[in-house]
Amino acid sequence: MDDFLWRALLAGTGVALVAGPLGAFVVWRRMAYFGAALSHSALLGIALGFLLHIDPMIGVIAVSFTVAVLLVVLQRQKRLADDTLLGILAHGALALGLVIVAFLQSVRFDLMAYLFGDILAAGWSDVAWIFAGGAVVLVTLAVIWKPLLTASVHEELAFVEGVPVGAVNLAFMVLLAFVVALAMKVVGVLLVTSLLIIPAASVRRFSATPEAMAVLAAVAGVASVIGGLWGSYRFDTPSGPSIVLCAVVIFVVATVVPKITKRPKITGRR
Repeated sequence: MDDFLWRALLAGTGVALVAGPLGAFVVWRRMAYFGAALSHSALLGIALGFLLHIDPMIGVIAVSFTVAVLLVVLQRQKRLADDTLLGILAHGALALGLVIVAFLQSVRFDLMAYLFGDILAAGWSDVAWIFAGGAVVLVTLAVIWKPLLTASVHEELAFVEGVPVGAVNLAFMVLLAFVVALAMKVVGVLLVTSLLIIPAASVRRFSATPEAMAVLAAVAGVASVIGGLWGSYRFDTPSGPSIVLCAVVIFVVATVVPKITKRPKITGRR
């Protein structure tokens, strides 16, 4: 197999292994729109990176963190619903990013590659960055797993039991922001939400425990990457969309096959 395909496979596998467990929480907590808001705001981070002459990935991380913190702070007010806040933040950041890009007349970059990803262009430094950053995310998730799971089941009850709900929620959102930056090179900012949501949604019916669902989501994500890259290589199709399409196929198959286990008794925050 060609060297660039090995790099693409390793990069995609690294993202899928991290996105799976986080995606399980995204599905449980019904935060799919939050993932989309982060991916939309990533374009602003890319534009600021070029404007300030810093690595675009650093810009994506900074903007995603800012959006996550802003959302946590704004959620304390009761005048606007969460989905309204997410819509304002997502589209405001996206619009500001496009305006800044319009002013960068002297800078030439492949906007489509950032929007939809170019996994075949991933280098060994990208692979190292994904696995090192992914390890940090997974270790942090393991540390906050129990309080995060408790807050996902019943937020008010978790608060009464002494769980620092606000800090746990902020940590989870920061992890999501970091994963968006990690996955930007692989599937692009507009498709990264797919690897967070679709694999986790695919395996939900077959998972008896939260831990099993997190593991199966990672496995489904890796299978999507392998299948998508094979399809892209075989039929000469765009790699990022092919990975997402393969994830959708797995979801459809998982939806129609008979259920063999009970799903976790987690239905999102109350």
